[in-house]
Amino acid sequence: MVRGTIPCGIAIPQVFLDTPVNPEHLRRFVQRAEALGYDSLWVQEQILGDFPILEPLSLLNYAAALTSRVRLGTSVMLLTLRNPVQLAKSLSSLDQLSQGRLIVGVGIGGHVPETLFGYSQAHRVRRFVESLEVLKALWTQPRATVSGTFWNFQEVAMEPKPVQQPHPPLWFGARREPALRRAVRYGDGWMGAGSSSSEDFARQYGLLWRFLEEAGRDPATFAVSKRVYLAVDRDRERALQRLRAWFAVRYQNAELAARVCVWGSRDECLEKLAALVRAGARHLLLNPVFNEPEHLELLAEEIVPQL
Repeated sequence: MVRGTIPCGIAIPQVFLDTPVNPEHLRRFVQRAEALGYDSLWVQEQILGDFPILEPLSLLNYAAALTSRVRLGTSVMLLTLRNPVQLAKSLSSLDQLSQGRLIVGVGIGGHVPETLFGYSQAHRVRRFVESLEVLKALWTQPRATVSGTFWNFQEVAMEPKPVQQPHPPLWFGARREPALRRAVRYGDGWMGAGSSSSEDFARQYGLLWRFLEEAGRDPATFAVSKRVYLAVDRDRERALQRLRAWFAVRYQNAELAARVCVWGSRDECLEKLAALVRAGARHLLLNPVFNEPEHLELLAEEIVPQL
C-alpha cells in the first residue's frame, strides 16, 4: 500500500501502441490504483497524432465513474485549443460527477497549430489568460461577466457550479520564466513536465520560489509536482530501449528518453525520485509507459513508501 510521506499519483494508461483500446484493462487499473492508495489519477491532452491516445476528459469521466476517493487530474489541457465556455461546463460537470475530486492542469501549448482548431496563432498569451478568466467567472459568479479582447459577455449563468469552491485547483504546466510567473499569478500549483529533466525541474523550481516570494504568496500553499516517466528494471539497457521506443512514437524523439526519464533498479529509481523531492517536489506523478499494471503494484509496494 502507498504510505510514503510524499503523495504520489499515477498516470492512467492512455496511449495504446501495441494493443487495441481496452476498457476492461482501464477499469482494473484505476480501481486497483485507488485500492493501493495512490492519491490521484492523471491524463494528458493530445488531440491530433498518428498513434492512438484517448481524449483526456472522456477518460477522466470514465475513471470518475469507477472510483470514489482518488483525485482526478489533467496535465495539461491546452486552453488555446479549447472554447473556454464549453470547457467550463465540461469541467464543472466532471467535478460534480466525481464529487469534488478534479484538479485542472492547464498550459499554453505551442506545438499544435491553433489554426486547425479555428483560432489564430496571434495573441496566444492574451487568449490563454482570457480563457482562465472565463473559466473562473463561470465557475464563481452567479451571472458571469467578462470583458476581454476575445470573449465579452454579461450576466451569463452556468449551473451547476463545481463542487469545489471557489473552483477546482488550477495547476499550471510551465517551463519558461514568463509562464512560471503566470502560474504564480493565476494558479494554485505547478507541475514540471515529463519531457523535462530533473535538472530542468530544479532550475524551474528555483524561479518559481522566487516569483512566489515576490508575489507575497506562501510557497507552502502552492502545489509543486513533477511528472516522471520511469521504468523499474534491473536490466537498465532493456528499460532504456523500451523507453526510447515509446518516446520515438509519443514525442517523435527517442533521444529525449535518456535525458528526462528515471530508469533502472528499484534502488536507483528510488534515489532519482528522492532527488526530485529534495529539489522541491511535494507531489510526484509517476508515469510508467509499459507494463503498467506491474509497475502500478511495484511502485506502490517498493518505491513510494520509501520516499
